[in-house]
Amino acid sequence: MMAGCISQANVKFSNMFRTGSGVYRDLAQDQDQIVDGHEISVELKSSAEGDEEVGGSFAQSLQKSNGRKWRNVVKITVLVIFIFITGYLIGYAMNRKPGVSATATTGVSVSTTASSSHVTENTEKNDYGPAQLFADWSSVTEALWENLTDEALDKTLQEFSSDDHQAGSAGDYTLGQKVLEKFGSLGMERWKDVHYVKLQVPSGENKVLVGSEEIGSPKGYLAYSATGTKQGKVVYANYGRKEDLENLKNQGLGLEQKIALIRAGKLSLAAKVMNAARFGLAAVLIYQEPKNEKEVNTELYGQVHLGTGDPYTPGFPSFNHTQFPPSESSGLPKILAQTITAEMARKIHLKMRGKDAPRDFTGMLPGVSKYTLGGETDVSVTVKSVLTDTEIHNVFGVIKGFIDPDRYVVLGAQRDAFGPGFAKSTVGTSLLVELARAITNMVKGGFRPRRSIVFASWSAGDFGSVGATEWLEGYLSSLNLRAFTYISLDATVSGVQQFRASSSPLLQKLLKNTMDEVKSLRKTGFTIPRDFGSSVWTKSVLEPMKMEDAAYPFLAFSGIPSISFRFVSDGDSSDYKYFGTSLDTRESLDQTTEGKLLSVSVFAAQMAGQMALRLVHDHILNLDVGQYMRVFMKNINKISGEITNVKALSANSSSVLESRWLFSALGSFSRAVSDLNNEIINSDLDVAETCRNINDRIMRVEHNLLSPYVTPRDVPFRHIIFGSGDYSVSTLLQHLGALKQQAVGSDADLFRNQFALITWTIQSCANDLAGDIWTLENLV
Repeated sequence: MMAGCISQANVKFSNMFRTGSGVYRDLAQDQDQIVDGHEISVELKSSAEGDEEVGGSFAQSLQKSNGRKWRNVVKITVLVIFIFITGYLIGYAMNRKPGVSATATTGVSVSTTASSSHVTENTEKNDYGPAQLFADWSSVTEALWENLTDEALDKTLQEFSSDDHQAGSAGDYTLGQKVLEKFGSLGMERWKDVHYVKLQVPSGENKVLVGSEEIGSPKGYLAYSATGTKQGKVVYANYGRKEDLENLKNQGLGLEQKIALIRAGKLSLAAKVMNAARFGLAAVLIYQEPKNEKEVNTELYGQVHLGTGDPYTPGFPSFNHTQFPPSESSGLPKILAQTITAEMARKIHLKMRGKDAPRDFTGMLPGVSKYTLGGETDVSVTVKSVLTDTEIHNVFGVIKGFIDPDRYVVLGAQRDAFGPGFAKSTVGTSLLVELARAITNMVKGGFRPRRSIVFASWSAGDFGSVGATEWLEGYLSSLNLRAFTYISLDATVSGVQQFRASSSPLLQKLLKNTMDEVKSLRKTGFTIPRDFGSSVWTKSVLEPMKMEDAAYPFLAFSGIPSISFRFVSDGDSSDYKYFGTSLDTRESLDQTTEGKLLSVSVFAAQMAGQMALRLVHDHILNLDVGQYMRVFMKNINKISGEITNVKALSANSSSVLESRWLFSALGSFSRAVSDLNNEIINSDLDVAETCRNINDRIMRVEHNLLSPYVTPRDVPFRHIIFGSGDYSVSTLLQHLGALKQQAVGSDADLFRNQFALITWTIQSCANDLAGDIWTLENLV
């Protein structure tokens, strides 16, 4: 430890003389130099000036007395040594290494200080205020609270509310221009990103018939459904989950070419349709259960592409100059899918016959007292839709960092909606604009972020994160080297009773710390949910990230650590009854949030803003690479257990199925994490190049978990933990299950190939985190 301190002190001391002027001052020094309310000023003179003063004094002493020469030389030498040692100690004390956030790397607690910031030429150009106003982290959080107010948010919500802003429409374009102009008025650099995508819209009247009786022509629709007409026996499939469909089969109902009646909720519309297609159904009718009789005629809108982005340009961007052959996503359904109103669903239920439905199938449709599984009543479905080439605009603004402007966190929100989309998009867009205004004001007042913050307003989010995914596909090669976090603002407020979040493991500790900090400030007009910041927060708050989450493509497609969070009225935010309907209005959200819409929204803005500011403020990125150790261990233990089961059932597999290499890769990653933490502790973090080197290795961890053995076009979501490709952990476990059951298609050699490539992906991630190749464990 002592050797490390001495080494650190030597580095500090040498750095004091690095610049030509001999004088260095930054935010961290401003903080450290204030002692008991007084500022200590230290002036370092150059070696030339010191030599001149000593030389002059020495010459005078020679003239006065030649006989006392050696005594004076000794005195002067002692004095110089004393000054040298004193200066050394003062310099070391005043230039102590800034702390690393407790959330960084392995999570070892080290005191946190302010981020040092070099005041560049941009200071005068942009007329920024004095940096000393933001010398510590508490001043940053306080300033953010002061700039986020209920009154300002209310005004922004009114400005960006719209009843008609479907992707590619005039309303969507108008809102995009408003966001662009708002960024411009704040003095931010701004730009647009234009894509030409295929969106599916109705081309005629969709119809549903029971027997020969037409029960309605729904206005709502599901984009990317197959088109045409299908007729068959109708069955009631509850929520359309795999277990619901298995239940129908177990009841003796054949599902081939049947038409499923399914209620919304529990999982995405796309997942329901894909499940139905896998069980051989010909069509799906989906309805939203109403809260009361007044809502029985509410239309439901959505999309059923089991993926993100333009499904007709999978893995590559929809720029107008790209010339790719015709292609389509494997996530497009091959069966018809149509939404109906609750009133239409009631008519079908009342005409259905068959076995009584299980108790957990019982719904809440007014007027329906008995639910049956059906299978005896004919239903006909007609879907008329057409693909349209649509121009969409993503809108951006940036607050540039002062040390590493080419490293940035992205805050994003979708702008479009099928209907009013108040909770779905208006709140998120307003929070985006308000955070841009608040943080810009802080920078003008003296705040100096080390890194940049990009604010993104996406179009075509309701069609499956199309705008965001196309941007990722268009700039994939550069984003993985620069964007280190994505924070989603979509659907952040749909209630006040509970708090939920989905996150990359790298961001979970930052989330927890932010929850604790924001809760301690207690500047809120609503009762904070009981599970917010609780000791069991990982179980009550964290949820797996779903494909319909706007943060998902950033994580699973681009390898950018991502997070989304939401205040909800129940445990599942997807059950907010008004998403995708004309009832997604401010009035509905006011009721759901118990009249506390503004205060809970400001609280959400503080959460998102504080996480973003922490990521651009500290010397070392608040990305906890140690958290992935727990994730790897959990998955490796599952794999190892399944391998043991397979080997017990098949004597021939013992020579080909071994998990020790996977544990070896885990050990390499563990050592890399430990070594990185030690390197941070023993490094001079006032040196921007040192911080940049460490941070670049940290931010590559997520990207290095994208399998390099498949292309984004073939397997868009190639993250080995959160993805769904051939070389993901989930696929590996499925293959192990097939081997254990000796199912048709299982192949031990193919499994070994998948297993080896996953193992080497983890090993490669560990090698990159360890740093230079000559620091790896194979040195002798």
